[in-house]
Amino acid sequence: MGSLLTRIVQVILHPRSMVVCDEKDAELKSFVSSLPERFNSKQGELLYCHRNELRAFTIGEQRVVVKSFAIPNALNRIVYGFIRKSKAQRSYEYARLLLSKGIDSPEPVAWLSVRNGFLFTRSYYVSRQSTCPYDYNTLLDGKVADLDEQNHYLQLVAHTVGRMHNCGMLHRDLSGGNILFGDGDRVEIIDLNRIRFQKVDINEGCRNFSERLMARRSWRELMAREYAAERGFDADECLRLISQYNEIKD
Repeated sequence: MGSLLTRIVQVILHPRSMVVCDEKDAELKSFVSSLPERFNSKQGELLYCHRNELRAFTIGEQRVVVKSFAIPNALNRIVYGFIRKSKAQRSYEYARLLLSKGIDSPEPVAWLSVRNGFLFTRSYYVSRQSTCPYDYNTLLDGKVADLDEQNHYLQLVAHTVGRMHNCGMLHRDLSGGNILFGDGDRVEIIDLNRIRFQKVDINEGCRNFSERLMARRSWRELMAREYAAERGFDADECLRLISQYNEIKD
């Protein structure tokens, strides 16, 4: 009840918008505040546009990526206005949490929520642009030809997902485009607003790890072994479960 009252007070005090920037990025606050106008006028480099929209901007010497979340339905405009944190706020807070646990994500910079009166409209999440050149789908597309390099990245991904699960974090959209790598041994997890916090057992973990990540049999064997090692599980049982849930059947 206390947090709900706090959120209502925030809405009353900030009826149009709320901007939160990391302390070291306070000079970007005016840029963040201007994001609705920048997106409306199609500024920045368009990276993705479907339901949500992703644009990159160069601000001084900094390169940032901004995700504009779609306007929610009528009910959620009230829910996000008074009860639940916006997707942008959750993305920012969850990125900070991942980094505090030693799990990489592009560095969070700020979030902005915008209202029309007391009704929520849009939210924007700002992060540093990733330096990782690949995502998991790159492996499926055959763009990493070297077998040893492929296996190295798959091992890193398995250990990263295992660490998240050990920390009680379940990414509900762990798809290929949301796992970045290729900057040394760095693996970054993105699109964080759908993380859920719970105890992750072997069944739930293997389902989460493999349900949206297509993998060949040899990949499943390698990742099951590495995931099991990270979590202290039986490798054969992890392979059985991962194969059961995986999209590629061979």
